[in-house]
Amino acid sequence: MSAPSPRRIAEMVRKELRQTFRDPRMARVLFVAPLIQLLVFGYAVSTDVRGTSLAVVDQDGGAEARALVEAMTAGGYFRVVLRSDRPADLVAALERGDALAALAIPAGFARDLAAGRARVQLLLDGTQSNTATVAKGHAERIVASFGASRSAAVPTPRLDARLRAWYNPDLASRNYNVPAVIGALLLLICQLLTALAVVREREIGTLDQLQVSPLRPVELILGKTLPFGLVGLVDLALITTLALFWFRVPFRGSPLLLLGATLLFLACGLGLGLLISTVSKTQQEAFLSSFLLFMPTMLLSGFMFPVSSMPPLFRWLTLANPLRHFLEIVRGVFLQGVTAGDVLPQLGALAGIGALLLGLAVHRFARATG
Repeated sequence: MSAPSPRRIAEMVRKELRQTFRDPRMARVLFVAPLIQLLVFGYAVSTDVRGTSLAVVDQDGGAEARALVEAMTAGGYFRVVLRSDRPADLVAALERGDALAALAIPAGFARDLAAGRARVQLLLDGTQSNTATVAKGHAERIVASFGASRSAAVPTPRLDARLRAWYNPDLASRNYNVPAVIGALLLLICQLLTALAVVREREIGTLDQLQVSPLRPVELILGKTLPFGLVGLVDLALITTLALFWFRVPFRGSPLLLLGATLLFLACGLGLGLLISTVSKTQQEAFLSSFLLFMPTMLLSGFMFPVSSMPPLFRWLTLANPLRHFLEIVRGVFLQGVTAGDVLPQLGALAGIGALLLGLAVHRFARATG
């Protein structure tokens, strides 16, 4: 059996690209929409909690109590929306949703602070659990620092803990989220477009014409998948450029490592899209199947929630998720400057998953068109 013809594959790629971009709106969907989504993720999706609404009930009324409130708001983590000396106002503010946090300073606070036994009460609205947890951490740190600096009765600590965050010194969630958007968008584009392109040929009847042409099944598959791989690489360049020069996300690794990992990841996405096309009869069915798989893939990737916090069964399931391995690589390349040796298990997993998906998809596609 002769080897696949590069000329026939190139003609199929050219035909697919012309058909894809025949509608000028498609170019905006493929290249402008990912940039808009990156902007949305970069600005709107953030785990940084700042400006938390705070209600203050100050029954002491002294200078130390005012200094504590100023310390709470100085860093921008809290903003005072209510000041009162009545505990009932504090409860009402939380019940109405006017404040997410409430600080109660009892009478005699200054005297107790000087004696080293001062206490304040912090109440949090737990309906917004993630925000409340982060705000609780900020408040505890501020109150502890304030108490240590003001209480004369507290001895000088023998242990001086100095904390430093590596790789992302400011702990900015944007630096963590923006690189991950690359993987999410590339997977969505390659998976969805590949599935729709093949099913569209079947719906309009041109797939039957391609079957009786000199094209071999492997040439037809390559001609259908390579164009969207090229689109994915262009999107990679656009998104990376925006991440570096607009969001100022640090890039400490090798561009070649990022490119190599992306090629392996694109193979996974293209194989998954081709596999969906073999079990879908209509474009609507292919579209719904793609999104049915996309959401669990996102949730089990570590994009939103740490894999380490998942139950053991789901942690095992994430090992079969190519997006999880790609996110570990891309975040490591951007923030840590990892080398290929550092992420060799992830690269091997992407290669294995991609080969499995493409092999299964090619087998089913050849049977369906044979």
